[in-house]
Amino acid sequence: MSSTKAALRLAENTDDSGDITAQGADRLVRTVADFASIAKSSGCGELMAFATSAVRDAKNSDAVLARVRKETGVSLQVLEGDDEARLTFLAVRRWYGWSAGRILNLDIGGGSLELSTGVDENPDMAISLPLGAGRMTRDWLDEDPPSKRRVAVLRDWLDAELVEPAKKLREPGAPDRVVGTSKTFRSLARLTGAAPSAAGPRVVRTLTSDGLRQVIAFISRMTAADRAELEGVSTDRSRQLVAGALVAEAGMRALSVDSLEICPWALREGLILRQLDTETFGETVELR
Repeated sequence: MSSTKAALRLAENTDDSGDITAQGADRLVRTVADFASIAKSSGCGELMAFATSAVRDAKNSDAVLARVRKETGVSLQVLEGDDEARLTFLAVRRWYGWSAGRILNLDIGGGSLELSTGVDENPDMAISLPLGAGRMTRDWLDEDPPSKRRVAVLRDWLDAELVEPAKKLREPGAPDRVVGTSKTFRSLARLTGAAPSAAGPRVVRTLTSDGLRQVIAFISRMTAADRAELEGVSTDRSRQLVAGALVAEAGMRALSVDSLEICPWALREGLILRQLDTETFGETVELR
């Protein structure tokens, strides 16, 4: 098995009118072309190509998708927000197993925040909100480092945005295990003392609300370049880390979560698992 990654930051490369910028579209086309070439040279028998919130919410998404298809031959399938949440939840459930009981999962992407809860492989409740780390950075924290006032205002705004979603997520029942997925949660946990990735995926990693508050106080005073020097923080994601941390904090506060466990599996694994289920058991993949 091999893994290749590229940071597109499309949520940050969206203009005031809601269009993906020319630079963002160029980067997307190049990346899809490069990855399609890698897949072909690696002997990949099947290519699964999906786009998430940044493309889904862009006003020029049809034009961008048509350009990708024309120039690379790859047709990107756009996932709806609740499908993102459900597929990520599937990966989390498979990772922890049935003994985990009711799981509450939080996942922070570049363009959206996915929240889900359930006792089965399909969650009882799946919610997608336009509160991704890249989107919040673009819309709220354009200074480097961000001002204390903007951090405080974003904090209050996020609290207000999460009141109703949190109520809905609490309705099915209290969780037995609270989980965080995505690179943002992994980076934040690492900054609070969790084991590095080199320790392996089976090491238990947690993020506490107290630790998160301390991290926010620290990183919000730093420039993106300085944050990129911290262990567990990549240069590509250092700019949006403060916004991601504030989203994580607001989500945990709204859901009365003092601590959550970091799951190494997320959307990518959920997509693969669902495809394997389809091929093995003939299940229908309902992705709108």
